[in-house]
Amino acid sequence: MIPASDAPSFPSATPSTTDAPLACGLHPTQRAWVEVDAAAIQRNASRLQRFLSPGCALMAVVKADGYGHGALPVAQAALAGGASSLGVATLQEGVDLRQRGVKAPILVMGNLVGAEELHSCLHWQLMPTISTLEEASLSHRLAAGTGRRMAVHLKLDTGMARLGVDWRVGAQLLESLHDLDHLEVAGLYSHLADADAPDAGGSDLTRQQQERFECVLCQAANRGLATGLRHLANSAGSLRGPSLHYDLVRVGLALYGHAPAPHLATQVQLEPAMGVRARVTLLRDVPAGVGVSYGHQWCAPRPSRLAVVAIGYADGVPRSLSSRMEVLFAGHRLRQVGAITMDQLLIDATDEPELRVGSVVTLLGCDGDIRIGPEHWAATCGTIPWEILCGFKHRLPRLRPEEACHRR
Repeated sequence: MIPASDAPSFPSATPSTTDAPLACGLHPTQRAWVEVDAAAIQRNASRLQRFLSPGCALMAVVKADGYGHGALPVAQAALAGGASSLGVATLQEGVDLRQRGVKAPILVMGNLVGAEELHSCLHWQLMPTISTLEEASLSHRLAAGTGRRMAVHLKLDTGMARLGVDWRVGAQLLESLHDLDHLEVAGLYSHLADADAPDAGGSDLTRQQQERFECVLCQAANRGLATGLRHLANSAGSLRGPSLHYDLVRVGLALYGHAPAPHLATQVQLEPAMGVRARVTLLRDVPAGVGVSYGHQWCAPRPSRLAVVAIGYADGVPRSLSSRMEVLFAGHRLRQVGAITMDQLLIDATDEPELRVGSVVTLLGCDGDIRIGPEHWAATCGTIPWEILCGFKHRLPRLRPEEACHRR
């Protein structure tokens, strides 16, 4: 045992006056953060709603914590912009929104099969997705036990081979749902597998899926079966045009300001809502030939000034971007060098003398007239913008742009 007199001493945990939060909301020691422009999301929702066919409603998809932007502020902004309902993937996502005061209709798009899950849907007035008669029957029994009706959406598998009943027996299952007195069929939907691909003529998978969807709608009409809200289109399907709009569209990526494919980018003016920024924590000068970071993947080709930036792959910056990405500072591009590490990365600041310790660099977003978007990272990494947006971890606080004072 270490004698008390020899025990190491630690500084007091009492914060100094220099540790006080800034009036703008960003702590002076905050190393990195995600900026979310809720006003841009609201404008995107409004423009998307105006683009839709008359009578077509907008569902804002806020799953995965609003694609990394924060589910609650996204939901509030989207509803203010004209969305009439919300889509989530999991029961907990829906419950969280209800507990935080959101009253709009919420569709749970993931599969719920347990009695406890479905009972929670009933309690919190969430609409489950139904893919089988077993799920429907269980929902009916649970609702009957409370004397209430449960609103559900029936999903058809028209080509994803994921959730949903096979479209060829869709009308049959729909009829069975109508025989269950304590179920309300609030919607009938399917999901497009390839809507972001350029139109490929008669072999177009989207066209085939739409034909299958229409077939079930026709069968339902011939049997006198109400379908509730008919919806097929995701962001890409919505931007393709009015033929896919039906009663409702489910918009995710476009809500956050990104077109799902380049050929759809001019359909609606969209504003990216996310920025990712981080501070420089150290500057160092190294001679030519010095290896940098793990594995020395990059060696300085000349005497160089390197800046350590306090963000890494544990925050959501893909390690596969190592020495393949840039950051922005003062309207200039600066190259990232060496392996991206868990909590930090390095940039070559040799030609940027104004960069100092405490300066803020932009990883995603705008600086002056230059913008780096998730689509740029995705193209480099061989992935999709959805994955980039959803990858930023919660140790990065989500701030409004006005809260983040960019001290340079």
